[in-house]
Amino acid sequence: MDGVDLSTAKATAEEVAAEWELELGEPFALSNYSFVAPVGEDAVLKVAWEGDDESLHEPEALELWGGNGAARLLRRDSERRALLEERALPGNDISELPDDEASAIAVDIATRLWVPAGEPFRWIGDHVPRWMDDAEREGGDGTELLPLARELYASLEISRKWLTHGDFHHHNILHHGERCVAIDPKPYLGDREFDLFSFLRNPLSYRMTDRDRTERRIAAFVAAGLDDYKIRAWTVIRGSYLGLELEEAALARSLVH
Repeated sequence: MDGVDLSTAKATAEEVAAEWELELGEPFALSNYSFVAPVGEDAVLKVAWEGDDESLHEPEALELWGGNGAARLLRRDSERRALLEERALPGNDISELPDDEASAIAVDIATRLWVPAGEPFRWIGDHVPRWMDDAEREGGDGTELLPLARELYASLEISRKWLTHGDFHHHNILHHGERCVAIDPKPYLGDREFDLFSFLRNPLSYRMTDRDRTERRIAAFVAAGLDDYKIRAWTVIRGSYLGLELEEAALARSLVH
């Protein structure tokens, strides 16, 4: 697998599967930062990579959502970070849908996931400044946005109310029967608008250089009650530390000028 070394996570998954009397299938191809494999027809077993801090409270988020907009949590082993989750079937994501249709589905799912929450979830305001500082030290794509990102960040009054998905994009929204569900949350408390950067920049086959498409996507979420300025600001802020190619960074900059 690309990504990180999942050998320890795989060994833990095999151990947990044996204890829970589950038959572990072959891992999914896009499972690059957790070991995720089917168990039977209707469930998947997921074990987080030991270095993954951002998905630390995934089980608590899944429990809070209770299947409303996200895959349902069936069983957990918190110490070993092993989760047995409902399997989305047929399981194809929304990346191949027409853009406006994908956006409409995303709005429906996101507005189900954005619920008031508190502990144990962490507030993004305690982490974003460090993520920007880390990006500046490491260099790379998007860091030319950092001065503007810090200025925008200082202008925001960041909510402590809303539970966010944290990695909300086309490939983490799967068809499940007649509906769709989100998977792989990296939950934090903060502005709902924090979640939009990943959606604006995906699917993987897409580059965020189409201004009209970006504006249509933003408008779909503004129509659902989100703040237009915060969507644009968070796009620059998150792009500064998660990485944007030069043309994408130029578009992000133009969103606030």
